[in-house]
Parts: sequence; C-alpha cells; structure tokens
Amino acid sequence: MTNGWIDIKNTDMMLIMGGNPAENHPCGFKWAMEAKRNRNAKLISVDPRFTRTSSTADLFVQIRAGTDIAFLGGLIRYAIENNRIAKEYLVNYTNAAFIVKEGFKLPEDGLYSGFDSAAGKYDLSTWNYEAAGGSGGQSGQAGATGHAPEPMPGTVGGAVPPPALPANVAYDLTLQHPRCVFQLMKQQYSRYTPETVERITGIPRDQYLKAVDLFTSVRKDGDMKKVATIIYAVGWTQHTFGTQIIRTAAMIQLLLGNVGRAGGGVNALRGHSNIQGATDMAGLYDSLPGYLKGPVPDDKDLATYLKRTTPASSKPSPWDSMNYYANTPKFMVSLLKSLYGDAATKENGFAFDYLPKPGQDCSWTHIWDDMYNGKIKGMLAFGMNGVMIGPDTNKNINALKKADWLVVGEIYEDETSEFWRAPGITAEEQKTINTTVYRLPCAGFAEKDGSMTNSARWVTWKYAAVPPPGQARLDQDIIAEIFLRVRDLYRKEGGKFPDPILGLSWAYADAAHPPLSQVAMEVNGKALADLKDDATGQVIKAGQQLPGFAWLKDDGTTTCGNWIYSGSWTEAGSQIQRRGTEDPSGMGVFPNWAWSWPANRRVLYNRASCDVAGKPWDADRKQIWWNEAAGKWVGSDVPDFKPDSHPKDHMGPFIMNPEGIGRLFAPIGVLADGPFPEHYEPIESPIKNPLHPDQSSNPLVKKFRTPYDKFGSPEEYSIVCTTYRLTEQYHYWTKNNPMNVQLIPEPFVEIPVELADEKGIRGTDKIKVISARGTYIAKAFVTRRLKPMMIDGKKVYQIGLPIHQGFRGIGEDEGRNARTPANLLTPAVTDPNAHTPESKGFLVKVEKA
Repeated sequence: MTNGWIDIKNTDMMLIMGGNPAENHPCGFKWAMEAKRNRNAKLISVDPRFTRTSSTADLFVQIRAGTDIAFLGGLIRYAIENNRIAKEYLVNYTNAAFIVKEGFKLPEDGLYSGFDSAAGKYDLSTWNYEAAGGSGGQSGQAGATGHAPEPMPGTVGGAVPPPALPANVAYDLTLQHPRCVFQLMKQQYSRYTPETVERITGIPRDQYLKAVDLFTSVRKDGDMKKVATIIYAVGWTQHTFGTQIIRTAAMIQLLLGNVGRAGGGVNALRGHSNIQGATDMAGLYDSLPGYLKGPVPDDKDLATYLKRTTPASSKPSPWDSMNYYANTPKFMVSLLKSLYGDAATKENGFAFDYLPKPGQDCSWTHIWDDMYNGKIKGMLAFGMNGVMIGPDTNKNINALKKADWLVVGEIYEDETSEFWRAPGITAEEQKTINTTVYRLPCAGFAEKDGSMTNSARWVTWKYAAVPPPGQARLDQDIIAEIFLRVRDLYRKEGGKFPDPILGLSWAYADAAHPPLSQVAMEVNGKALADLKDDATGQVIKAGQQLPGFAWLKDDGTTTCGNWIYSGSWTEAGSQIQRRGTEDPSGMGVFPNWAWSWPANRRVLYNRASCDVAGKPWDADRKQIWWNEAAGKWVGSDVPDFKPDSHPKDHMGPFIMNPEGIGRLFAPIGVLADGPFPEHYEPIESPIKNPLHPDQSSNPLVKKFRTPYDKFGSPEEYSIVCTTYRLTEQYHYWTKNNPMNVQLIPEPFVEIPVELADEKGIRGTDKIKVISARGTYIAKAFVTRRLKPMMIDGKKVYQIGLPIHQGFRGIGEDEGRNARTPANLLTPAVTDPNAHTPESKGFLVKVEKA
C-alpha cells in the first residue's frame, strides 16, 4: 500500500477492482465504510461477480475477468478528453513533459518497438528519454525536431553497452511535443473508446461512462481538494499482465494527482498477515532484502554489481532529484556485513561472492517445471501447500513424484505431504513413487512470537499465546538445527565452496534457538565503529543500534539486514512493540502504534500532498508542509523527502526514482513487456483481441512444454472461470477446523441462472468444471450474481469457484466431497515481470456430473 488501511477513511472516492475486501479483508474494510459514513465517499465496485463488496457500493459494474487494462485505459482516455486531470501535479510531479527517443513505437499492432520474435523479448533501447540539447528548445527544453543522445562513454570496438537513462532529459512543459510522454499516453489510449471497452469487457457503454465519470469527478472543474483511492488484490495480480494492470492504476492516480495524499494512492490488499513482510525480506527469488536487486552471473564482483544496480539521476537540468537508490552501496555493504560479519572485509568485496548468482528463472512455476524435468531433486516446504496453491495441481503432483525427497513443515497433514495419495493414484502406482517425505510438526501462528508486516507496511510484534504442543517446534529452531548440522559437516569434510556456510554470521545468544527479538535487532542494524553526524553532532557508539538507514555506510562500519527496516529496533527499544493510541492529526496516523517502513512513514511520497510551493492541496487533510521559518518540511507524518529541500529547488517527490518524479512512461529496465500498459487477452480467451487480433495475448508469456501444459480453445471451452476466497475459510488451513467446516461444509461452483437453464442444472446438482488440464467436481450454486455478457458480439458466461477444499481435511477425509482442488483447472503461465500465475481468468466447460 502507498497509504494504509486506516487512511482509507480519508478518501472521497474508492475504485475497488480485483479484490473483494468486504469478504476477504472484513476488518480492514471497516475503514471504507467509515469513509462512506463520515465523508459521503463513493464506492465503485468492478468485478466479474456481484460480491459482498458490491453490495455496499454506490455503483457496481460487472466486468469480464482479465479485461481490467481495457477498463482502466478507457478511464485514462476519458480523464484526458474531459480535462479531469491534475495539471500542476502532472507537469511537475510526473514525467508527462519528458520527451521520448525518436524511433519509439506504440503497440497498434500489439507490439512495441524493438520486439525480437526469435528471442521472444524486446530490445529496450528505444524505450528511453531523449537527451537534452536539441534545437528550438528553451530553458533546457527540447525542440520539436528532437536530438539524439551522444554516444555513451566506454564503448569499445563497436560493442554497444547496456542502454542507460540520459543524465539531462529533454522536456516540454507545454505538453505539446509529439513525443512527450503525455502526448504518447494520449495517443496510446485514444483507441480505448467506450465502444471498444464495451466489446472487450462486456460493460455496456452507458454503464461504463457512468463509472468513469463518477471516479474522475474528483477533478471536475479543476478541483484539487478531493482525493480518490484505488484498491485491489490478487484479482489483478494473477494474470499474464498483472503487473501492467497495477501500472495502469498508478498512471491514473498520477494523472489525477492522487498519489502521496491522504485518502489516495494505490493500495494492495495482502491475503495473509505477513505477505508484505515476506516480500520485504526477499521472498522473491530475484531480489535481496529491502528490494535490492539480486546478483546475476555477470556480476563478477561487488563493484560490477553496484555499477549495474546503482542508478544515476536522470532529469531536466533545472530540476532536482534525490535519487535515493544512489545509496545502494551503503545498503548493500551493510547487508553483507549483517550476513557474513567478520568474514566480510573490504579486501574480499565484503564477501559478495558468497551470494548465489542464479542464471535462470527461479520463480514458482519454473521451480515445479524444473522438478518435473529432474533438475530439482528436493524441496523444503514450510507453511506452503504447493500442491494446492498450484497452478496446475496435476503437474505439481507429478513433479513431486520425480523428486528424491520432500520436507514439509506444517501443523496438519496437507495435500503436499500427501501428494502420493492424491485421487487417481493407485496403490500399485504408490509403490513406484520413490520420493522420501519427511513431515515435521511445526508451531502454529499463535504458538510463536515475532513480527508481522501488514498491507499498510506496519511492522507489529506479536506474542506467543500458548507453547507448541507435543513435539512441535518453532520454525527458527528447525532452520537453526539444519544450518548448524550442515555447518558441522562442512567443518569436518570441507567442500567445493564452504566459505558461505562457514562464514555466515550466527551471533545469537542461543545458536540452536535464535530469539526472534535478536533477529529483529540484526535486521535493524548496528554500528561497528563510532559514527558521528557532522550536521547535528550526534554520535552512535560501536555496538549500538542504528536510529535509521540514514546512518548506513559503505565502508563496512555498519550492519543492516534490511535497510527499509532500519529504525524499527533502535537504542530506544523495539519500535514495533509500541502501542500508543494517540492520533493528534485525527487522520489515523497513530505515529506511536507499531512502526511503519520506511522511517515510520505512513503515507509514501507525501511531498506530493502539497503544491509546488509546498502548500497542502487540501488544508483540511494536510499531512506535511513547508515551514519557511524553520526551513524544513514538517507535519503529522514523517516527510518522505529531503527535510531541508526548499520548494524552489524543484526536487521531485518520488525520491526512489532516478527522475525524482512518478512514471507515466516506464523507461528501460523497469518492465519487460511495455512502457505503457496494453490490453492483452488471457492465454485462454473466448475471443481474439479486438485491438490487434494477430497479437492477442502478451507476447512475452512463456509456455512450458511438459505433457501437463495444455491449453484450451474457445471452440471446446467457452466459459470464463475465475477463483476466489471466502470469509468463512482461510486458504487451506481452516478446512481442518470443525467450526469452519460447519460454516462451509463442502465446495461449490457459482454459475449464472441462464447457464444453469441451458444445461438443465438446478441448485445443489453435482457438476463437473472441466479445463484442458483437469476436472473439478462440486455442487452447483445457481445465482444471479453472475450474468451472461456480450463480448465482441458473442454471448459469454462466467463462473466462479472458491479455492479452499482439496483432498485432505475434515470434509475430504470423511468423503463429503469429490476431493478435487480448484487449481487442477488453472494454467501454468505467468506474468513476465512478477512471474505470477494466471489463476483469475481461464476457459472451462460445465457438465452435469
């Protein structure tokens, strides 16, 4: 979330797409109801189903699953055409005025400039800004004729180095240059007319116009006081273009001036209590803690890595950019010192070579594909039910059959540890499965302490309620024992490269039972030598906890396990255990309740809550502002900005970007599949893409080649299927809890009344939902919450099914359902940026069982 749960109460307008918070986040959703009750805020629900969230909405619009970019792209078009944009914000706080290199092509045919069909990827060289210096410009602005950037230094023997952003960017504050970002964006979405949006999404033109008119009304007549928020969940992420859906939302919020403001932003709803914390701590294979880029094989040493990953400013020369990732060397060296302690020295590049440098895709679907193909021999699965999570459950089961070993740490017997007993596997076949399964009893969430980071980036400490029962053990104790035993083996037997194991820092009071409080302190970071701030005279003694990431050094005198968490456990104590309930602003900031990364900041990019002169857009919801007398930014929140940067310096509010501004156009190195989002059809779709039928789906989507990677055609599979969660069940755990099973005793499939009539199906009839990959069996729930839609002149049905039940659990073990996981149906194709599978829009057919 750019903002936070409580901050939703400050909004005037909510667009909820790709999520159903009334069902899946009922506690957090109370803040949306607060906004409706106290601010008369309007709520727009856009969903394939009429949901519990929809029932609270001022306007509900049914959409075909997987067509969100078409909806949002049309919203951009409507906002521009009707002048419902934040002009001052747009010009000064985004790259709308930046001029793009000559040769860049928009995807009228479905492909951006630079596509290499043989390699299946883009040459990104034209996805860049033009360097300043062209003729006809004034005050550093580029002329209409444009100007090519000068050759980059370091080119040897005709070799072309990786493209880089120009230091001095050409720009046009009038936004009239044909290649400025604003004009290109306008051209890109000019194709997204209400009529085209209707063909793609199935939303009738009049309903669509009503929705986009309501949302953009916050900027009607140039009003800058009102603010809107966009709220989403995995209904957006689980597509082969999921990252680009979210990008479109960010562009809308920049265009309307809603980012950085109380009640605004783009707010992701996390499905677990610590999903945010997991990604913060490098739960993604290609990142390090704090979203530092992961090393790659070409990073021959630390200097090479830092040169590749540390950005240089790229902006118009009169503007200023904080470019905070220029501090990457400080973050990285402090991380290495935290990982390897005394073994990390300046002479050995702070043990950079100890880090793994994967040269291949190690994301979720690739792990299972590699296991199926015999490249991965074993797996440790802790609190992760991979068979149920999918996609393509059958493929995952057959991959596990080929593994040598599997270790599962869980509180229940689950489908992953019992994969060899999945429906369809005979007793004879079980004898041929040679995978050794080790099942370890782990502590449940209420039986262990530690921190959790919620959707709002609030890091909160929780305490154990009861001890683990019987032989169940804490996760960190299990990990510690494995590590200590492996380290002992390396000490005794040596090895090809023992240094990363032998050099790993493990300085806990009890090595076999690491206290998580000490881990949290390690994550915060400490001084290894006396440090002094020359500006304030403050001194941090060697061994003391750091006050925050501003103290991090690149010379080896500081440690920090995750730079964005620095400040969470200081010499003043644990900030994440605080429970202060004071809220002086009345806006839900609660600065002394827990701690929010980074720097206890509650709303990111909050400099953008003020105009260029430093005055809040809305004096009634002021967050920070420029105090001329004090010569610094002050307010109820922690300024996300250089504290003493005067407004006249024109420093951009988006301090993590090299440009200092928000990106409507995503230049080189940001996204793999396009600098502007474009509507692509899901891999399985009932129609060809009306925008470009010859390039219907995302050109960068990779398809695996196992016998289980099958795809259905609309001639055989014509119904769009999506999956979702229920309030009464929590993913795959609570089907082992009798009370939850009483609430939802068995699975079901929501189908429209009209489809049921066509198929002769009545409520509670048992039906089969069949995709190219598998069959799901459950009772029919015939409903009017899903209606048939006209998609490009063709009647299309949509159905929905919950994900919770599988083949292990109370109901399953009693034989009360067909024991068919929902992800038997879903395809193993992923977004080329985040590698998230496409679980929210695929094709099926429906039959009576």
